[in-house]
Amino acid sequence: MKNDLNEVTVYAPATVANIVCGFDVLGFALSNPCDKLTIRISRTPGVRITNLDSFGLPVEPEQNVIGASLLAMLSETQGHIGFDVDSTKAIKPGSGIGSSAASASGAVVGANSLLGDRFNRQDLIRFAMCGEQVASGVKHADNIAPCIYGGITLIRSSQPVDIVPLDFPPLFVTVIHPQIEVRTSDAREILRTRVLLKDAVRQWGNIAGLVAGFMKGDYNLISRSLEDVIVEPTRSILIPAFSRIKQESMNAGAMGGGISGSGPSIFMFSKEESTAIKVEKAVASVYTEIGLPFHTYVTTISKEGVQIR
Repeated sequence: MKNDLNEVTVYAPATVANIVCGFDVLGFALSNPCDKLTIRISRTPGVRITNLDSFGLPVEPEQNVIGASLLAMLSETQGHIGFDVDSTKAIKPGSGIGSSAASASGAVVGANSLLGDRFNRQDLIRFAMCGEQVASGVKHADNIAPCIYGGITLIRSSQPVDIVPLDFPPLFVTVIHPQIEVRTSDAREILRTRVLLKDAVRQWGNIAGLVAGFMKGDYNLISRSLEDVIVEPTRSILIPAFSRIKQESMNAGAMGGGISGSGPSIFMFSKEESTAIKVEKAVASVYTEIGLPFHTYVTTISKEGVQIR
């Protein structure tokens, strides 16, 4: 289909990956914050990136998640074309709420629109995972899939891409982001390479219970299933006062939660907005007390992924 557009602006949402027990296979989109990207199609081959923020990310396409994703797309596009991208990030790199996924996903969704929606969502995820590889060294889709699809997604397989969107009940999300950086690549390096069978069985039960809880709208089942016996015990040592944050959240009425992606952000689910606000105040008091700068968000699960406006 012919498309006369030569420029498009997209907003790509932050995401939470893993959802405690679902390492690399579960993720959801947040209603805020969002990155903004303006993409222009060009007759000059290649990708050119202009950063309109202060994060100092590389502009060389091969070293930037936007560039790597769009170069992957261009490799499957006939014709001598390229893209110019203006990137304004609101999602801090290294925050644990899908900063690299927002850049990669927003870029490919916007570029695809300029190409008349030539590629399907599975293709777009494949391209965006090339950006994630630049960021973390691994082609994973647990942030990419919810960023493109919206809502909660199950990544049944990344190779080949097989995404299952999940139904879910109304949920409020409290996110606290201590102002430290945890690199995804570093957080992966400290993970155990072997897992006890009894731990694996418990984890599988939690993943199945969490998916069933979302699909059935069973808040109690969701709460019981928000347990990670494999990844969280190791990664939590990278996040100051993690155990206390989690306990204070539960004391304030949260259903449960844990590390967002590789951290350092932490998320907590609540059934009511008023509870999510109480959780926000409780966790804020912990970092205020120990003198660690932080940001908080009280938001919801976004049913929309990357949006073109």
